[in-house]
Amino acid sequence: MKYTDPLQHILSLTRAYWDRPDKRPEVRAAFLKSEQCRTAALGGETYGFEGHEVTFYHTCKSRACSSCGYRATVQWCRERWALLPDVPYKGITFTMPDVLWSLFRDNPQLAKALPVLAAKTIEVRLRVRNGLRIGSLDILHTFNGKLEFNSHVHLMATAGGLSEAGTWVPSVYFDHHRLVMAWRKAVIGILRQALQTGQLRTDMTPALVDAMLNEQAKRWWRVKIQSFKSKAHFLRYAGRYARRPPIARRRITYVSDHIVRFWYKDKRLHRKVNIQCSLEEFIDRWAQHIPERYQHVPRNFGLFSPRALGQTSFAIFAILGQVRRPRPKPRPWAESVKRDFGKDPLLDLSGRKMKWMRRLAPRALRTGS
Repeated sequence: MKYTDPLQHILSLTRAYWDRPDKRPEVRAAFLKSEQCRTAALGGETYGFEGHEVTFYHTCKSRACSSCGYRATVQWCRERWALLPDVPYKGITFTMPDVLWSLFRDNPQLAKALPVLAAKTIEVRLRVRNGLRIGSLDILHTFNGKLEFNSHVHLMATAGGLSEAGTWVPSVYFDHHRLVMAWRKAVIGILRQALQTGQLRTDMTPALVDAMLNEQAKRWWRVKIQSFKSKAHFLRYAGRYARRPPIARRRITYVSDHIVRFWYKDKRLHRKVNIQCSLEEFIDRWAQHIPERYQHVPRNFGLFSPRALGQTSFAIFAILGQVRRPRPKPRPWAESVKRDFGKDPLLDLSGRKMKWMRRLAPRALRTGS
């Protein structure tokens, strides 16, 4: 069977497995839309010129779709670039030992709290130590190259901040050792609280979890701090986790009626490693990274929080001597295709511009509820 999108092909082969009442509604809805992306099921627009007609089917806008995820990433980066001031930034990655991953996988309400913990870890310290208010953009990242659940946070924070006197301090020292200890304490703290209140879902006994937390509290956790002169670099890097699905279709090398093969980059071996799993296991790995409905993966805190932006954004730009940029409008789809692939989809075989003719209504679209 020929197919152009291996992810759509996998969804088609496994429809009976993932489209069941016992699966999360968010997973069923995302997979259903992704499977029907750019098909007649979603309707389309017909363009033509002197008897020649071409129909372009609508896209799904699903978080599970690699094609729609790319366009959403580009627009998200454009909006964030226009919104944030041109100042030095710090890129900080907060990780944790792998033995804790399963606890956050099985307790999504705790995983959603990780960006808040990361932001407050920095905000509180710089406010107390330096008297500064900073802005941060936090992204909860749950997957690695093997599609395992690997909970960590990517954060971009202003290298300096707004002082109590109303001046902008361009840069301050980020104490790596203190950040590691504060992050470790915060993560262990919410797990202990959930355990003590009986809200921690796990197959382990409370005594075993308590012993594990005691052991992990003594380990050295990895927190990586990078300096960025430009926000654009971080946004391009973070956008892959904010809007795109956990695996790109180019990484899938083989699909049969029973198995999937894909590759990932092993950072220790410095080479690509192939993984083979069943279709059902691949779907389960993929599904665990689809967020809940209305859950915002990128989060903004401090000076970048929605309320603070409305109150202080113009003042911060004025202090910095910069002009706040208007929010960029989404590019028309034809312009996006031309920009990314170098070909105008609205030109016919003779190079003439086609005109819009009519809209095709979508077929009955079932929801994932």
